[in-house]
Amino acid sequence: MALTQLHTRAREGIHAPGVNVEIHISSGLPAFTIVGLPEAAVRESRDRVRSAIINSGFQFPARRITVNLAPAELPKEGGRYDLAIALGILASSEQLDPRPLHNCELYAELALSGELRPVAGLLPALVACEHEDRDAIIASADEPLAGLLPALRARHAANLATICAALNGGEPLPAISHTELPPEPEYQYDLAEVIGQTQARRALELAAAGGHHMLMMGPPGTGKSMLAHRLNTILPLMDQDEALRTMSIHSVSNQPPKEWSGWRLRPFRSPHHTVSGVALVGGGSQPKPGEISLANHGVLFLDELTEFDRKTLEVLREPLETGEVHIARAARQVSFPADFQLVAAMNPCPGGCESIEQCTCSAEQLTRYRNRLSAPLLDRIDIQIELPKLPRADLLQQKIGDQETSLAVRQRVSIARSRQLARQGCLNARMSNRQIEQHCALDAVGKRLLGQAIEKLGLSARSYHRLLKLARTIADLEGLELIDTRSITEAVNYRRNGLLARH
Repeated sequence: MALTQLHTRAREGIHAPGVNVEIHISSGLPAFTIVGLPEAAVRESRDRVRSAIINSGFQFPARRITVNLAPAELPKEGGRYDLAIALGILASSEQLDPRPLHNCELYAELALSGELRPVAGLLPALVACEHEDRDAIIASADEPLAGLLPALRARHAANLATICAALNGGEPLPAISHTELPPEPEYQYDLAEVIGQTQARRALELAAAGGHHMLMMGPPGTGKSMLAHRLNTILPLMDQDEALRTMSIHSVSNQPPKEWSGWRLRPFRSPHHTVSGVALVGGGSQPKPGEISLANHGVLFLDELTEFDRKTLEVLREPLETGEVHIARAARQVSFPADFQLVAAMNPCPGGCESIEQCTCSAEQLTRYRNRLSAPLLDRIDIQIELPKLPRADLLQQKIGDQETSLAVRQRVSIARSRQLARQGCLNARMSNRQIEQHCALDAVGKRLLGQAIEKLGLSARSYHRLLKLARTIADLEGLELIDTRSITEAVNYRRNGLLARH
């Protein structure tokens, strides 16, 4: 009996380290052993593989079968190794020719009937397979996912018998069909539907142009949620790399898009205020990505911000700065991307009063309400604005369509983002201190104006740098090479760290 070696990949965060599946059949009492740190689902593949081989019309060897999943120190989970183990056993027992599988990676779970089932978290493995310039064999149900990779050489099958027939010289397996993307996906919302709130619309455009975090405060019904749901309609579509990275996170979470035609649309996540810290940032005994990672390259909307548990909100502080989250457990350490754009909304007081003058909340209630948000968290939010109640005349006279559309704003945002990427290789919100010093230089008048703002508002060093980044975005939208005094003045109006303290 021969030794057969096949290729597949494990799942580790959004990475897919390679795994060699080694199958050896030797003389001795019948036994089926899997080694290489397999977890329960992998150990159970012994029964799935045995039944799948028999029900596909092949003989299951009554010998001693040893399967090694190398490297041994890498944990193996899930049913993704079933197909490789089954083909390895058939090749080692000389029931099929293994030579066509020499440069091929195998991904599928087996049903007892021999049918191929899709694999959770497959996209990172396919991306790595494409980079390694290898072929792949997958379940037919995974074809739409594989079709997102234009250079991937992959074939699909519905069952084990079809694969074996192709390897033994029969009809070749069909190649995957690559997805043809529409030039402009359809958006569910449009900014033209928002009536009034000129300053908030301007702030939303600035947030989109520079990737800035944003907090809106106002009484109920002023359009906070409506504006937040339209932020990703003025953001440019994700490029190929951004879309694949974000889709890999959704693939690991087993949350594929409902429609593949819109897979380059930026994600919009809006968890309920009862969300736990683990669900928000990720974690668990087998670490999985949370809402902030599922919103990667997109928008995370936290409505009723002050209703969230304070400890839950505090875990956002590091990801807001670094764009990634590190999850450490006793046995495993995983990092997930979390380059999201935070948009939050809140009422001015716990009673949701329409104005400060009409507020009936006690001083104790207001103090407790303010303390739900820490100063370090607010310090990381670049744009902080108040939305006034919409005047009755504006509500009655204006119509949907009188305002600028999302398409028109998105075009300006795309131009401003292109300037930033060409200048420093990242959006303004992600500039380092050295890049700020290089690209956010101020003249004497600007320095004096900014110094007065720092003294009056009591800005921290972090707030000062974020104000400079916001002023740089305002200048980019206007097409200015240098930051002028108008840009600084407007940026200061959006850095209102005293929002809560005044109530």
